[in-house]
Amino acid sequence: MKKLLWRGTSLLSVVALAVAACTPAATPVAPTAAPEATEAAAPTDAPAEAGSLQIPEIVEGKFNVAMVLIGPHDDGGWSQAHYEGLQYIEKNVENTHIAYIELVPEGAQAEQVYRSLARKGFDLIFGTSFGYMDPMATVAEEFPDQTFVHISGYKTNNANFGNLFGAMESMKYVAGMLAGSRAKTDGQTKLGYLATFPIPEELRLGNAFALGMRKTCPDCTLDVRWINTWHDPVIEKEAASSLFDAGAYIVFTGADTPATADVATERGDKWGINYDWSGNCVKERCLTTMYWNWGPEYARVAKAVQAGTYVAGSEYFDADSGSLGVYGLMDGQTPTKGMEGLPAEDMTLIKDTLAKMLAGEFTRFDVFAGPIMDNQGNEVLAAGAKMEQIDIDCFAGGDVPCKTGMYWWADGITAELPPLQ
Repeated sequence: MKKLLWRGTSLLSVVALAVAACTPAATPVAPTAAPEATEAAAPTDAPAEAGSLQIPEIVEGKFNVAMVLIGPHDDGGWSQAHYEGLQYIEKNVENTHIAYIELVPEGAQAEQVYRSLARKGFDLIFGTSFGYMDPMATVAEEFPDQTFVHISGYKTNNANFGNLFGAMESMKYVAGMLAGSRAKTDGQTKLGYLATFPIPEELRLGNAFALGMRKTCPDCTLDVRWINTWHDPVIEKEAASSLFDAGAYIVFTGADTPATADVATERGDKWGINYDWSGNCVKERCLTTMYWNWGPEYARVAKAVQAGTYVAGSEYFDADSGSLGVYGLMDGQTPTKGMEGLPAEDMTLIKDTLAKMLAGEFTRFDVFAGPIMDNQGNEVLAAGAKMEQIDIDCFAGGDVPCKTGMYWWADGITAELPPLQ
């Protein structure tokens, strides 16, 4: 299991999937089938046309890598981070040719695209959205000599189909510490979370942020707005505005666009925290962005596949992989304007915690280590206790022995739990 990532799926499907995700045999509800993909040739290393979804060609004699994106490759968020990871492969793995297809809907059309890419002869195929999991699993069985890697899922055939994800909760924890310090320093106590879907991933990341926030600002609280989409600039801006209107001084997002910092900059007296891509913290009132650096992990996988040593399975990397970051705090980066004037003791704590994460001395299991109380006064974890991976991925209940799970809000979050249907 993993980051349960339903990009482009309806809310009812998402809620059903979130509950089913605690069952190993869970099958995602697919959207209505879209028109079939064509086999017409398209330029390599170029997007398919959104209407026809043309399939790129391989280059004979090269190690051919293809990537399927749920959104545009230049979305300023999730898909752009993956696209830059694909480019990293081309630059760092010898004799490699890359290609990608963007704006591929989840479900039946995704299966057709994966099958077409495999027929073309691509050696390694990445899928970057949760709803691609079952389509990829099906196609992988048909093409045992090619390798398929699904980002964010939980299924593997332990042969030629694996999944990959990372501990973004660690970066959210650090960003929460930073936000708490900024709010406290400015005499503010209310923050906001622009959340996507009511799934374990989004509660996990919200809780990690709140736990970090309370480290530097014990009096701070966190409000939540659910938007039920991964990528919708208009809805994201409206939700950010709603949180700011309700009194939030800093708003962080779980969605793809830099809407929070955009709205904060328009207002001039608020702060926004963006997500996914290192290049989207460019507005004056962007406090930071928590981002993925997929390149090193993608190159590692590609080299292993190329060498015939890749072992398909479930991989979940931590910050010491070099594939996670908090903008303005990493080596070689200039601190953002929002980091100016923060208490020295806070910045020391923040930087020391991040340094331990990057050294592998503070992992996702340290983020979720007891004592932890929920916002109803109940003990989630006792002192000295830590979650296991299954708890990080799951809502408690169902067929998986998930003891703690993520269906709780940390102390300091003022929202009610989202209903499960």
